[in-house]
Amino acid sequence: MNNHARLSLAALLLSSVALPAAAQDAGPQPASPSATDPQDRADGKEIIVTGTRTPKAVDKIAGAVVVIGPAEVQRSLTITEDVTAVLARTVPGYSESNQTLNTLGETMRGRTALYLFDGIPQSTPLRDGSRNATFTDLAVVDRIEVIGGASAAEGIGAAGGIINYITKRARDPGLHFSVTGRLGTQFRDDSMIAKIGGTIAYKADSVDVFAAASYASRGITYDANGRRIGLSASSSLADSKQINLFLKIGTDFAGDTQRLEATASFFKLTGDGDYHYVAGVRPPAGTDQTTGIPDTALPGPPLSPTGQLLFAPDFNRFQQYALNYSNNALFGGSLVATLYYAKQEMRFPGDNGSDKQDPRIAPLGTIFDQSEILSKKYGLRTSYTHPDFLLKGLELRFGADVVHDQTQQYLAVTNRVWVPPMNYTSFGPYVQLSYDNGPITLSGGWRHEDGRVKVDDYTTTYFRNSVFVKGGTLKYKNDLFNAGVIGRLGAGFSVFATYGEGFTLPNVGIPLRNVNVPNKTVEGLLDLQAVIFKNKEAGINWRGKWGNVGISYYQSYSKLGSSLSVDPVTLDYVLNRRPIKIYGIDFTSEFRPTSTLRFNLLYSHVIGKTSSANGVTSPLKTQLGVLNIAPDKLNGQVAWQFIPQGSISLGVTNYFDRDLSTINEHTKGYTLFDMTASYKFAKVGTLSLGVENLLNKFYFLSSSQINIFNNYFAGRGRTVSLTFRADF
Repeated sequence: MNNHARLSLAALLLSSVALPAAAQDAGPQPASPSATDPQDRADGKEIIVTGTRTPKAVDKIAGAVVVIGPAEVQRSLTITEDVTAVLARTVPGYSESNQTLNTLGETMRGRTALYLFDGIPQSTPLRDGSRNATFTDLAVVDRIEVIGGASAAEGIGAAGGIINYITKRARDPGLHFSVTGRLGTQFRDDSMIAKIGGTIAYKADSVDVFAAASYASRGITYDANGRRIGLSASSSLADSKQINLFLKIGTDFAGDTQRLEATASFFKLTGDGDYHYVAGVRPPAGTDQTTGIPDTALPGPPLSPTGQLLFAPDFNRFQQYALNYSNNALFGGSLVATLYYAKQEMRFPGDNGSDKQDPRIAPLGTIFDQSEILSKKYGLRTSYTHPDFLLKGLELRFGADVVHDQTQQYLAVTNRVWVPPMNYTSFGPYVQLSYDNGPITLSGGWRHEDGRVKVDDYTTTYFRNSVFVKGGTLKYKNDLFNAGVIGRLGAGFSVFATYGEGFTLPNVGIPLRNVNVPNKTVEGLLDLQAVIFKNKEAGINWRGKWGNVGISYYQSYSKLGSSLSVDPVTLDYVLNRRPIKIYGIDFTSEFRPTSTLRFNLLYSHVIGKTSSANGVTSPLKTQLGVLNIAPDKLNGQVAWQFIPQGSISLGVTNYFDRDLSTINEHTKGYTLFDMTASYKFAKVGTLSLGVENLLNKFYFLSSSQINIFNNYFAGRGRTVSLTFRADF
């Protein structure tokens, strides 16, 4: 599609951001969700989604939306506090969880997703350390809205979609308290998981306050054969402590037409350092990779030859502050403006690898160092919506986003530059229109991305030959278009088609860090060019009294893509800049034969292809492997509320075998079951039992079945948890 055609299409169809297929487990959310409730809404109520900046009925959004409601969030917390494991169970396009703090290789529809916390970016695309999916305690999250497919709605980063964590607020009048305690175990002395948390909610007249705090301690984890699971080279959830603090204060005024809301969040997860990594035995290349001895961990921190501690603890420390203003009666429309500041610190485990050495500091092989990514961002997000602009049914939305993000990576022990500070500034105005005319909704719009990354002169590390690199400013200007159409056919059926464009930056820090020849400039590095992706999707949905079904087919293409592969010598990750085409199918369904029984089923199939080498314009015949594209998966769940006070649920997750001949990658799938049971004792509280990997299945993670540095991990064995929650 040429620019003239795109402009003509956008002018005719301006609207809300085109988003891609069916809604699952969504709806207006209660203030105090019950863990015993098998569904999150009453039948027949309209499903409202806020991920489009403005609350909107899901049957008027052209695309695939999955809402993980309060009951499902609560159920997931009963089983595990691994946030990405929750997404893997409930979102069709989200890949297998790594079961660590590291999300490298975890993708959504074969591309990187943008993680948001109340609409504020947690991702750091300038230097994606794959550690930005763990930034809060799920206990403060009311629901998770997931929008599949390429989108420029929130600026850079949403290549595969948007995952927005919406936090709770006080809604019930009066003062309310809750206390939650959780104990989990794999029945080994050092596998204990313990958590204590509490919330305070207060609402009186026009003022509401919600505060939460929690502390968690996690032991080491075991596979189904009773072998300790090794600690990830990029940090683990196991053997860690976690603290989370959250505060939200809001006030409504001017006859409840305006609202001012302030939030503050502090999260820190710190490794205990009570264990150290020990390599397993990987089978020879070309043989079954599920027959070896997985990596493990032994008690005691890593020590130097002299018996001294080598490193400070690795950690994730995220802080966020936001001020939100909304006005629902401004010139016949509504205004929302959010001012925010976020600081994200991610320190990695240390090692004495060759890339950390410098004989000018100490003899080669004697420097033990650890890197840290530090990102500071502040910005302003605005949106104005007029529901009947010029004529009835025509909705106008426009606004602008401004953001400044400084990200760097340094070697913390020796205080050396690894990735120089990258200062990214962006101004992104947008305009969207949608028009409802009977059973038809037309939508479309435009966003302009005007960004620049400024990098000062710097010198690479000794491992990269200590070369001087001339700094400079990279400018990114792009016009991004979207359009969509929905047809409501009657009897609960609807069809849709959508076209959307997205924009992101590659992992800029990797090519900056890896410069090893002289006379290079920042502006001359090909790897730093932006990634523009185009997403097409079509689907059909049905929503009725008994449930809902949705299926969609999508294609995503980027002329200069960004993908990962493994260097066969160093076993480290390599960034590739090649054309990429991805296509797949998402299927979701829910069946409610009675008010107390619910069945869910979802399926995901994704294929990705690229060219054979950087800069090569040959046909896209090289398959993308598990680092980018997850194997097919099938998830099912049944939930039964057998009495008003009690419920039970059973879930199953199946990853299929896959053989990719063009890259000689073969992965074996596996099937896991999980279970929850809850009972609410009158005037006491709710006791919940959660069992992950119910049948204690031994398996290797799909991402561990390819040879990556220190990454030969088996999955978690059976884990049993008891959670008690009391509300006052």
